[in-house]
Amino acid sequence: MEFMHLSSYRAGTVSSGQVAILRDVESEVRDRVVLLVDDILESGRTFAFAKDLLAARGAEVVTCCLLEKPGKRAVSIKPDIVGFECPDLFVVGYGMDVAHSYRELPFIG
Repeated sequence: MEFMHLSSYRAGTVSSGQVAILRDVESEVRDRVVLLVDDILESGRTFAFAKDLLAARGAEVVTCCLLEKPGKRAVSIKPDIVGFECPDLFVVGYGMDVAHSYRELPFIG
């Protein structure tokens, strides 16, 4: 298991529209099946960026997200696996944050 750390929010609550790679995977992904997991799928920019990046490196990418906000989509991407559909509200907890706060909550609020 490896982690990518991508960001389009920085310290704000609205996506900047620009995706930055803060931490990349270290393994070779060519000819491997990669399960790409994200906490929340809103605009889709970050998820599509990560999927396209891994696919360009030769991976077969399967996508999964815990929460999906289909009304917020700015790019065309459909996850293969979705935990829950989420209303168009800002959510925190269970790893999701606002300016790096509330990430540690043991629930989604």
